[in-house]
Amino acid sequence: MRSCESDRTDVPTRSGRLLAGASLLLLMTGCTTFREWVDNGFKVGPNYRPPQAAVSAQWIDSGDGRFASAAPDPAWWGVFADPTLSELIATAARENLDLKAAGTRILQAQAQRNIAAGNLFPQTQQLQGAYAHAQLGSNGSFLNQLVGSSGANGSGANFVNLWTTGFNASWELDFWGRYRRAIESANAEVGVSVEELRDSLVMLTAAVATAYVQARTYQQRLVYARQNVEAQQGALKIAEVRLAEGRATGLDVAQAQANLAQTEATIPALEIGLRQANNQLCVLLARPARDLLPELDRGPIPSAPPTAAVGIPADLLERRPDVRRARRAVAAQSAQIGVAEADFYPSVGVTGFIGYASTDIRRLFDENSFTGYILPNFQWKILNYGRIVNNVRTQDAKLQERVLSYQQTVLTAGREVEDALVSYVQYQSQVKALERSVRAAEKSVELVLEQYREGRTDFNRVFTTQAQLATQQDQLAAARGNVVLGLINVYRALGGAWQVFDPEVVPVNPLERYCPPVAPGIGYPPLRTSSPTAPNQPAPTVPLPRPITADPNSDAQSGAVSPTIKGGRVLPRGW
Repeated sequence: MRSCESDRTDVPTRSGRLLAGASLLLLMTGCTTFREWVDNGFKVGPNYRPPQAAVSAQWIDSGDGRFASAAPDPAWWGVFADPTLSELIATAARENLDLKAAGTRILQAQAQRNIAAGNLFPQTQQLQGAYAHAQLGSNGSFLNQLVGSSGANGSGANFVNLWTTGFNASWELDFWGRYRRAIESANAEVGVSVEELRDSLVMLTAAVATAYVQARTYQQRLVYARQNVEAQQGALKIAEVRLAEGRATGLDVAQAQANLAQTEATIPALEIGLRQANNQLCVLLARPARDLLPELDRGPIPSAPPTAAVGIPADLLERRPDVRRARRAVAAQSAQIGVAEADFYPSVGVTGFIGYASTDIRRLFDENSFTGYILPNFQWKILNYGRIVNNVRTQDAKLQERVLSYQQTVLTAGREVEDALVSYVQYQSQVKALERSVRAAEKSVELVLEQYREGRTDFNRVFTTQAQLATQQDQLAAARGNVVLGLINVYRALGGAWQVFDPEVVPVNPLERYCPPVAPGIGYPPLRTSSPTAPNQPAPTVPLPRPITADPNSDAQSGAVSPTIKGGRVLPRGW
């Protein structure tokens, strides 16, 4: 016959067997099977798989000889052979404030990733000290045995002082992969922030080029407008001379004055546009608004090359940072399903204490006061099944939403490229037609002025042809600018530029060209030796970074962080 004492000693064994059996049963019948748990590296939840998206085999205008299927140059602004534009883009990539703000978001994501990685180690570690003064009853408290007395005055009550100090720690073991999945999600969120910065680079280079081309276009339109003002002033003088000679009427002079005033009225609007383009450049270069035109000097509208390399639609999946960002967001959410599924299973942990305990503070650090314990424990939210199921469903629905968002992003990327390509092609056709029109109008003005001087035609024809020439020259300058802007939009839609200025993400020290200075002693070291309050000091020269050689946001499933050392900085595996 088994004794009661032996039954009591068997309770932990039976409890452990029951816990293990119930856990295995839940693994076999739950969201993640036992085999999947093992194959996933002892982690519940699905492993990330790159989502699929529909892309066209070729561009609609792929048969046009002006487009080549070769991969476009990441430094696409070089095709314009404009040193001023190249210098502006390099300066903006170094100084732009939105870019620096995107860099700080990378630091935030990296810090969150490091917090998630810290959960792999004991979650609670603390030095503690405590004092307790308690009155203990006489009915069997084990503390009575600790005190060694059944009553201070025979009344059945006992007063005790207890002093403790030591180190306490608790560690929830990552048995089901909850924390490793959280690290995977945080790693993917770092990738999201990196792609957001890269997308900012794409937008920034396109914005600088757009503002620069707009400024050059307004300059050319102003040149045409002022040339036409001079020509129309000459026509007005001819009309006034003929009126004085009695060979013309006041109507000729009135028409000439109206034509001249109409052309002069276009100049203020062009000056406004030029100033706005100048101001936009100042903002992109992180400078207070000032006149950049003396620095830029006068120059023609950049010329577009006869052919442009545009690759194939499938290239967008890797070239477009917004597409890559959406894919990283899918990876981050996929891991969150595993975090949610871990709540189905019991959490297993260990709690421990090592220190000193005594009823007399004078003997607290005596050898006999040394105390320590280790307590295995588990917690199982067995009554929260409905909440856990719905949380898993929520995370799964969020994953589906992000997959659909990724597919929509791919479709939008393809549409943007097609829109830019057709604009580029059609603006080129418009330029050719306007060039013919301007040549004919210039010839018409020359002939009609000669005829008017000789009295062989009235001023109405002079008025009409000069007005047409002014309009068509303005349209020609605008169309030439639109051709270049169309090509800029093509390269923006293709996702170029970030490969040249890629930030080489650093988890510990922020990069100088993307992160603002931080005061010493409160975080990261200062990035510049010069005072940030001295705006007149020249910015330090930062060489252009090398092109990236590895993709830190590959779709390979990553597990726990495995740090490596690179250039004196700690980088997680895969970076």
